[in-house]
Amino acid sequence: AGSLRAEIDVNGRHTIHTDEPEDLGGEDTAPAPHEILPAALASCISTMVTLYARRKGWDIGEVRVDVTYDYESTPRRLEADVALPAGLTEEQVTRLERVARTCPVGKAFEAGFTLEERVHTAQAA
Repeated sequence: AGSLRAEIDVNGRHTIHTDEPEDLGGEDTAPAPHEILPAALASCISTMVTLYARRKGWDIGEVRVDVTYDYESTPRRLEADVALPAGLTEEQVTRLERVARTCPVGKAFEAGFTLEERVHTAQAA
């Protein structure tokens, strides 16, 4: 009530929070909503790469995905940098690069969206 902090129920199994920085009137207790988008992309790419490597029996160690999100550009721009550990073969790197591009979140961004918003008052219980 009156706070910029939001609690989001995801699939009835998990709860995530968002907030805004203090200079925008929030309390900076959680990521801003627009920060969730690049985080979802980074997590998705990392998960796809790790799952594939695991399936192949490759011990690839830590995968780091840094995503830069320009939320002020039109169209919006995301850049993902995937850092794989040293010691992988050229074939492994090529395959993991292809796998990274299969991330469903990235595919959704590439395909684009149609947004329909409905604003209404809450129904009395």
